[in-house]
Formats: sequence, structure tokens, C-alpha cells
Amino acid sequence: MPTNLKKDFKKSRSLSETELEKLLAEWGSIPTENHEEIFRKLDKHSSEELFLRLDGHAQAEIFCQLPAFERKSWIRILPPDDAADMIQELAEKDREHALELLDHPTRMEVLGLMAYKEDEAGGLMNSRYARLRSDMTVDEALRYLREQTRAQVETIYYAYVLDREQHLLGAISLRELFSAKPNSKVNDLMARGDDVAFIRENETQEEIARHFSKKEHKTLPVLDAEGRMKGIITLDDVVHMVQEEATEDIQKMGAVEALEEPYFKIAMLEMIRKRAGWLLVLFVGEMFTTNAMTRFQDEIAKAVVLTLFLPLVMSSGGNSGSQATTLVIRAMALGEVRLKDWARVFMRECVSGLSLGLILGIVGVARIYFWPSAETLYGPHYAQLGIAVGVSLVGIVLWGSLVGSMLPMMLKRVGIDPAVASAPFVATFVDVTGLVIYFSMANFIMQGAI
Repeated sequence: MPTNLKKDFKKSRSLSETELEKLLAEWGSIPTENHEEIFRKLDKHSSEELFLRLDGHAQAEIFCQLPAFERKSWIRILPPDDAADMIQELAEKDREHALELLDHPTRMEVLGLMAYKEDEAGGLMNSRYARLRSDMTVDEALRYLREQTRAQVETIYYAYVLDREQHLLGAISLRELFSAKPNSKVNDLMARGDDVAFIRENETQEEIARHFSKKEHKTLPVLDAEGRMKGIITLDDVVHMVQEEATEDIQKMGAVEALEEPYFKIAMLEMIRKRAGWLLVLFVGEMFTTNAMTRFQDEIAKAVVLTLFLPLVMSSGGNSGSQATTLVIRAMALGEVRLKDWARVFMRECVSGLSLGLILGIVGVARIYFWPSAETLYGPHYAQLGIAVGVSLVGIVLWGSLVGSMLPMMLKRVGIDPAVASAPFVATFVDVTGLVIYFSMANFIMQGAI
């Protein structure tokens, strides 16, 4: 255990909110073998708060370290959605045992949640929420809600009005109930179904995040195709979900498989395995640069000076491609760009790629033309060399922008995560094709010189 944490937990058993937040922030960097020791030194309230606020992976880790006779009490303090998340993080052989520790109604709820995909609304929702009937008076509704809070209702910012078949009729806030007259009917006060924002049970994480970003919702109901209410998703669920999704996308864009565990927790062999695959793919891709250069070895032998500008030309294409793919992937994640917008994206990248290529091309030509002793350094045909480099830069930067913008959309079209079109992958592809563009341009422009 780190020295500072040993000191913090030597005598302390009850944590303030600040101390709890600090511990949660540092939990991922604490060695796994120290987790149970820290957990044991907390009083009941602090240990429960910590357990409830950890993610499913960390909860599963602690759950497995606890003695068998203690596990029932800990899994039963979790809301059904959190219990489902934790159980899915357990090894296959431990899942059945964990489910058996739950009471029958909760077990049915958890199994229902686990039937959904983890990245769909149904897999993120909580099936416990405040519900009312439309014919209740305000006084009856408040008494009924008071009873529901004892049944571990997730949140009570809003109560949802349902019919006998569980179809959503409307919603009403607790504030509206408290301010209304006791004999008023819920039906007269609630926001009607058409005015209540909702999420479909099969919507993806990205779509859920967009629902919450459109307006500052604290919670949203989840409905099936027939309009029956299945549960709710709260803002804290979305914050956690977005953090996980962003982490996964960033790792993929760096040409790494999603780690799914904190950096210091993942085993070294697993870390190497997740990084080696993409590195091998990129390495094999870069091998094609050898084939491209072999194709132009006669031109290189006659004008070795061409190789001096290879790093300049290749990196420019890769950089422009990386910029484009990063911008497009992010815009797609935010819903700003859709597949049907591919033609608009193509035209914008044509204009921006051509403009950026011209800027770099002019600088490249100036670098050769006006460099002191240019003729001595680059030979008597330095003017033609400058034009070849400048024109190549225009073509390669334009090509890099088009590849970087179109590849994520193509992958999305065939059902692959656009984040896989990582910047290193685009850069490698543009490097290989950029060589062909560069030497083809140089061969054409400098025909009389090489």
C-alpha cells in the first residue's frame, strides 16, 4: 500500500466526503491486494458508500475477496442495475452463485437487465422507479411515494404515471406534487406522455448521451417498442457511461485494444497482447513502403536528393489524415455528422485538404528555393526539385484528408466502430500511398533531370 494511504488508514475508520472522493480517485492505482485491507478498516457507513460508488469491476474485485458468509449482505445493498453490472464482471463460475444470493424478485430484475446488451439502454437502466396512477389525488400520491422510497427506489425527482399495462401516460415532479392542493388529481397535474422525453430500450450509449445533452435531464424513462415503461436511466449512469466510452475510443484511436481495466491493474502480458496486435498490423503496413521504394529505386539511384524530403512529405500526409479522422470520429460521436452526410464531408475535406496542401506546398518550395547554397545542396535542378516537392505536398495532404475523413464513415457503414480507424492506421496507409504520389510526381516533373 502507498505510504500516504497507510498513514491515512492507520487509525481512520470514518471518512468525510472529501476523503471518500480522494479514495475513489486513487482506487485504481492502489494494488489489488490492499483493497480488502482498506475496506476492512472503514466503518459500516463509509464502506457502504465506497462500495456503492465504485464501478462494477472494482465491486466484483472486492466481492470476490470477501468471505462467503458476508457476500449476501453486500450484493443486496446494490440497486438491480449496479448488481447486474457487478455480476457481469465476475468469472462465469461465480455468476450463478452471486445470483443465488439475491432475493427472488431482485434476481428476476437482474436477470432481465442482463438479457440486454451492456451498451444498450436496457442494460443501463434501473428497473426501480417511482410510479403512480392517474386517478390518485396528490395526498394519496405522496403517501404512496413515501412507501416506495422504502423499497430502494433509484430516484424520486420524478414519478411516472402508468396505466394497468405499464404504458407511460405522463410524468410529474416531486416539487409539483408538494406545491399542489391535496385533493388535486395527478391526471390534471402531470405532463402528458407526448411531452415527456424518453429513451427506447435498444438505443445505444451514444444516442442516450445525446438525449441527456439536449436538455439538462436528471432522469429519463426507458420504453419498449409498445410504449411500456421498463425502467429509468439517471444522469450519474450517463456520466459513468460516457467516461468509459471516451476511454475506450481514445485507446482505440491510439491503436490499442480497449484495456477494460485501470492501467496499473492490467496484467503485463495482457497489456502486451492488446498492444502487439495493432503494432503488428501497422508494422506489416509500413513494410509496403519498401515495395513502393523498390518500384522507384532507379529514380532514387539517379537522384538521391529525393530521399532528403521523404520524411517531410510522408509526415505531412499522415498528419493531415490524423487530423481529419479525429475530427470526423468526434463529430460522428456527437451526432453532428451522419452517414448520409458523406458527400458534404467529402467536399469540405477536398477544400480544406487542398488549401492546407497549398499552404504546406508553398512553404516547401520556399524552403528549397531560398535556402542558402540551394544549388550546392540539392544540385543544379533544385528548381524542379522544389516544384516536385510542392506539388507532391498538395496531393498527399489532400489525399490524407480524404482518407482520414472517409475511412471512419466506411467502417461505420459496415458496422465497425469508427474509432478503429485510428490515427496511426490512417497515417500508415497514407505513408505508403504517399510514397507512390511523391515519386510519381518527381518522376514526371524531373524527367529531364533524373
